[in-house]
Amino acid sequence: MAADTLNIEVCYASDAVQFLRALTVPIGATIEQAITVSGVLREAPEIDQATMQVGIYAKKKTLDTVLREHDRVEIYRPLIADPKNARRRRKSQA
Repeated sequence: MAADTLNIEVCYASDAVQFLRALTVPIGATIEQAITVSGVLREAPEIDQATMQVGIYAKKKTLDTVLREHDRVEIYRPLIADPKNARRRRKSQA
């Protein structure tokens, strides 16, 4: 690793796409820049960069968050069902 770069990963998963890419980005790069460079937006056109939620290791972050060495940028899909309601439905059917 060069002294002025970071090793990171960008990941996204949906029913149709499983994306995990290791990248080297310059120090000071943001989540938004890493997503753009990764190519995930080409492979998963359903991602809306204006409304998607992102995080690093399951902690929600903003697109302007500056990355650190070994961060894993995660792109989150919207929930299909409210987890609380889903548990209630399963319990009432049991």
